[in-house]
Amino acid sequence: MAPLPGELVFEAPKKGKPPLHLMDLDPAGRRAAVEELGLPAFRADQVSRQWLGRLSDDPTEWTDVPAPARDAMSAALLPTLLTPVRAIDCDGGTTVKNVWRLHGGALVESVLMRYPERVTMCISSQAGCGMNCPFCATGQAGLTRNLSTAEIVEQVLAGARSLARGEVAGGPGRVSNVVFMGMGEPLANYRSVVGAVRRLTEPAPSGLGIGARGITVSTVGLVPRILDLAGEGLPVTLAVSLHAPDDELRDTLVPVNTRWKVSEVLDAAWAYGEATHRRVSIEYALIKDINDQRWRAELLADRLVGHLVHVNLIPLNPTPGSKWTASRPEDEAAFVRALERRGVPVTVRDTRGREIDGACGQLAAATP
Repeated sequence: MAPLPGELVFEAPKKGKPPLHLMDLDPAGRRAAVEELGLPAFRADQVSRQWLGRLSDDPTEWTDVPAPARDAMSAALLPTLLTPVRAIDCDGGTTVKNVWRLHGGALVESVLMRYPERVTMCISSQAGCGMNCPFCATGQAGLTRNLSTAEIVEQVLAGARSLARGEVAGGPGRVSNVVFMGMGEPLANYRSVVGAVRRLTEPAPSGLGIGARGITVSTVGLVPRILDLAGEGLPVTLAVSLHAPDDELRDTLVPVNTRWKVSEVLDAAWAYGEATHRRVSIEYALIKDINDQRWRAELLADRLVGHLVHVNLIPLNPTPGSKWTASRPEDEAAFVRALERRGVPVTVRDTRGREIDGACGQLAAATP
């Protein structure tokens, strides 16, 4: 994979690097690591089946693994990566937001959202974010570091275990969808994110067995990485955080646009859709009097008509003290109508979690 021009702009500081974890390794790597401990390679498959298939994080329950092997593998390959700091829920307990402390002290968030037909987890790929979008709480915090593959996977596993144990309102269940829309720019942590997607989608004991079509990876538009992702053979949904159809405004709202313009980002997205045969999602946060004008809806339609695409309009969840706020209901409705009249599929996102600091980064920022 070729480096991005000036990639240091996107490279997280090497601060608080986490220890190696079983979930950082593919099945062959796990077997090799177990053999280095002086144990038979098949023990890696046994423990992986417990960890991923049975969602058991308690070695005393692994009765098919001898106690000495359990102890050795737990000590060497199953360090604690996420320490719970805060958990808060709303929507009758069906939306649960967690703040986790990582190795080195950084905080990240994950959100579990239970709907009648699915359970979606929104997870973080970085502690903080270096993209500097001015309306985003995480972007204003700056970038602390990239998460490891295992740190990303463990967010999903924490939710999966909680569901399996009946700790979420609605009784036992399973995670069916994962969206990389929490803290960070996923494609700026490309290797860890792709590794995590493989762990999530491969069947046990290799992975968690979530269908690739249930995974969404978002990006503000790192064009070379979008094209790299198109070649990975992973038919996940690509979500492009566009937020403006014109370069003049997007240069301000999404500063990376000064490097890759709207047309370049969308061309890469269409190439991704063609390679994967998946519909591209266009994420568009509606901001009062900034990007919600009818003429911008028309320009957006001009850019999207004729492509396999869906627009996901997001009523902005304002952060405390910010000048940015959600569009007026009448302007939101007019924006929707303008797209629909042009035949562009569009929905307005269900804004869960406002009462629990639902915007990405808000709860972590308020946590000491």
